[in-house]
Amino acid sequence: MNRHTTPRAGRSARRASAATALALASALTLAACGGSSGNGDSSDGAGDGDSGGTRTVETAMGPVEVPENPRRVVVLDTPELDSMLTLGVKPVGAVRADAADGFLGYLPSDFTEGIEDVGNIAAPNLEAIHDLDPDLIIGNIVRDEERYDELSAIAPTVFGERPGGPWKENFLLHAAALNKEDEAELAVAGYEAQVAEVTEALGGPDVAADTEVSVLRFIEGADSRIYATDNYIATLLSDIGVARPAITEESEDGFMVEISSEQIDLADADVLYYSSYGDAATSGEGAMVGSPLWEGMTAVSEGRAHHIDDELWFLGIGYTAAEEILRQLAATLPE
Repeated sequence: MNRHTTPRAGRSARRASAATALALASALTLAACGGSSGNGDSSDGAGDGDSGGTRTVETAMGPVEVPENPRRVVVLDTPELDSMLTLGVKPVGAVRADAADGFLGYLPSDFTEGIEDVGNIAAPNLEAIHDLDPDLIIGNIVRDEERYDELSAIAPTVFGERPGGPWKENFLLHAAALNKEDEAELAVAGYEAQVAEVTEALGGPDVAADTEVSVLRFIEGADSRIYATDNYIATLLSDIGVARPAITEESEDGFMVEISSEQIDLADADVLYYSSYGDAATSGEGAMVGSPLWEGMTAVSEGRAHHIDDELWFLGIGYTAAEEILRQLAATLPE
């Protein structure tokens, strides 16, 4: 709509993702040493650690030999925990986000029950991890590269690249490490089908491309962020084909643009999604929402500013989170 135009109806959804298919095909070649397509029973985090052989997985730190079917897995970031849920594996241990009270709220309680808290993101408790006797550790280089050697001394450690933009590639690495490629293929196919449904519900690619969507995050103790084009949420918005506000093009790294409270109107668009990392009373959200500057924004005045779950939209970074986010987008974007 680009602020004031009217959506046009009609279009057949076509969101066949050749790039994702190629990435999946590449991931399916990661397992070496004759890795089978069968999967060990690791869903309850139990087992004697005897996974019946090993495979070699190519990681951000080079090739790593992992158990054929890992049974006691520890994950070191929230995207990795989302991947575990998506792939049907309950880890024995996981870190949590600094601002979260326990594990992320969108995760089902029957999944998180029994998972040992092993510290915060980028500050894992190595002793607690060691005591869990894991046979596989999964994380990423941004959070824990400096601890890689110590972690590898505890168990085979598989690191992906940075969380966020390359989340799909990281997910395929997680699947390869867990010997869950078949489950990964189903998750990717389900996501692509849902993306196509959402785009169709918006009126087709042309209408979606004419609808400008902004994502704003208030940050406790820091400037607010308008999320740009190289991050998790941006990939979901790109996949359904919506447009982004011009301010996102000013991001130097493609991740975000920081703004002060006096610049909040730069986040304006046809539709605005916003949340707070931390307490809304101290993040700036409480003071800004309802202010004259806020009320003067197009998205706000037209009733298209939507408060969102920060943990789901910004910390989940996986296919399980994406399923719910896409449902929310379908329910709140204009038809």
